[in-house]
Amino acid sequence: MSTPNDDAPGAPVAPRDDVALMEGYHSPQVDVAVRLNTNEAPEPPPAAFTARLGAALADVAWHRYPDRGYTALRAAIAELHGVEPDQVFAANGSNEVLQTLCLTYGGAGRRVAVFEPTYALHSHIARITGTGVAVGERTADHALDLDEVARVLDEAAPAITFLCSPNNPTGMVEPEAVVRRVADAAPGLVVVDEAYGQFAPWSALDLLGDDRPLAVTRTFSKTWSMAAARLGYLVGPRWLVAELDKVVLPYHLDVVKQVAGTLALDFRAEMEARVKALVAERARLVAALGELPVDQWPSGANFVLFRPRGRDGGAVWKGLLDRSVLVRNCASWPRLDGCLRVTVGTPAEDDAFLSALAEVLS
Repeated sequence: MSTPNDDAPGAPVAPRDDVALMEGYHSPQVDVAVRLNTNEAPEPPPAAFTARLGAALADVAWHRYPDRGYTALRAAIAELHGVEPDQVFAANGSNEVLQTLCLTYGGAGRRVAVFEPTYALHSHIARITGTGVAVGERTADHALDLDEVARVLDEAAPAITFLCSPNNPTGMVEPEAVVRRVADAAPGLVVVDEAYGQFAPWSALDLLGDDRPLAVTRTFSKTWSMAAARLGYLVGPRWLVAELDKVVLPYHLDVVKQVAGTLALDFRAEMEARVKALVAERARLVAALGELPVDQWPSGANFVLFRPRGRDGGAVWKGLLDRSVLVRNCASWPRLDGCLRVTVGTPAEDDAFLSALAEVLS
């Protein structure tokens, strides 16, 4: 095992051995006319939000630390979901929420369970925090296999079981009965990642209670058009939130995030209208893909996973890029050889994508 003292004078200090072997989590950022690779909202927040945020920031006491307990934001999120503020934990994007969960309940000698293919950062963050990862397989059509779930839970006894609904990158929604079964069977905490939950027909928020070790994570990046702000949160039992509050760094949420997140929730009607429009646009996109030589999976999110028939997915991805359309190449995900994922954009963006895809496939 290498240590900092093993290095020659002046050489870079070696990281942990397991970190040295890791690859970072990246998605391409290139200059294109149509960017549909990162599941962002296709439009910015309402102009009224931007105006109110600017006015509010003019009154910030910049020389003072922010509210450590982010009281106003916590109360606003709690009101949105009909829970109490002490059931809400917020952080710098839902990924920091996941990291705090792993720091609190993971670590050496503990494991999390994931079921591939799913969101890559569930296992990546776990490993960064020194937590083992037990991997289960999904069915051929990417659904959860309850027999496989039972095997993983029995063999690994995970401290955290991660579910993702709608699942990223497949877009599939876990049925309520399946989530209930997993929550009842898991020996530790069950975390349902609902980064795309507002686009789905049901939410695991309906299953929460202090007597059930179940939590739901959400983000402001998608529905609230605030990807630039990096703000996410968890809703769960009071005892869970209290433990997370012990672990997170002090003053971890800056004042801009707190003010922006609180103000955003005043625009719930506008955001719900956008969600409805995106769901309708998703249906149009799915129907149009159905006319092309591709296989696709049912989506309850703001993206669609598809695989070109008889064509190399990487070559199709490159052909789209050559036409200034960027989608996500999912070939590096387990079990997704040749698959591409497209974000639901504006009608004009989606038309440009469909036209480019038809041209490449022809």
